[in-house]
Amino acid sequence: MSKKGLIKTQEEIEIIAEGGKILHDILQKTAGLVKPGVSTFELNAFAEKEIVSSGGRPSFNGYGDKKNPFPAGLCTSLNDVVVHGIPSQTAILKSGDILGLDIGMEYKGLYTDHALTVAVGRVSDVGLKLIQTAKKCLDAAIAQAKAGNRIGDISFAIESTAKAAGFSVVRDLVGHGVGYEVHEDPAVPCYGKKGTGLVLKEGMVLAIEPMVCEHEYFVNVDADGWTIRTADGGLSSHFEHTVTVGKNGGRVLT
Repeated sequence: MSKKGLIKTQEEIEIIAEGGKILHDILQKTAGLVKPGVSTFELNAFAEKEIVSSGGRPSFNGYGDKKNPFPAGLCTSLNDVVVHGIPSQTAILKSGDILGLDIGMEYKGLYTDHALTVAVGRVSDVGLKLIQTAKKCLDAAIAQAKAGNRIGDISFAIESTAKAAGFSVVRDLVGHGVGYEVHEDPAVPCYGKKGTGLVLKEGMVLAIEPMVCEHEYFVNVDADGWTIRTADGGLSSHFEHTVTVGKNGGRVLT
């Protein structure tokens, strides 16, 4: 956890929001380039260039263990990849794919984190339902990000929304605090019970990120040490906003 603690000042939150708006626009532009025949390498190159030209720094690039840092500014997670897919010139999008795009930026010394999943060309009904459900999970979770609630209220909103649609949520990966660093406390799981966990307070900034699986929630890590995919090969969808806790619900900053 950052030594500065969990609560951001209003001034810091406004800087995060400024950076978050920029990051949102960049992610939308990047998603707009998604089509059959495009490589995930091209998407990353575009996103990184946009971040730098906007006065930011791609916060994922170089993140992690110095022996195996993440090599890109954009995570590109195809089909059964839950998160942390590495962009590649050989990963060429084709009709029927679903693609998770996850991006982080440092802007004026503060961090934001944002993700969405998009359909490539004509996608199966289950793929579309999975994408729609993960987005609904995020919306339901943000509504619970209000002062006096607990982390478990956010987690329960994610899990119950996914289960109602016939899907599962990842348990080995979590959302997190964000702002002073790429990842901070508290952990924000995709599953949990109402009324449990840390009490939410105004000024907390959270990266809430439902990770929804077509079948079981078990995951494996590829030999590259980053790519995390469903153990059973089922599809996965990921959405994420940076959110600040408010009196009546979360304020989206990205």
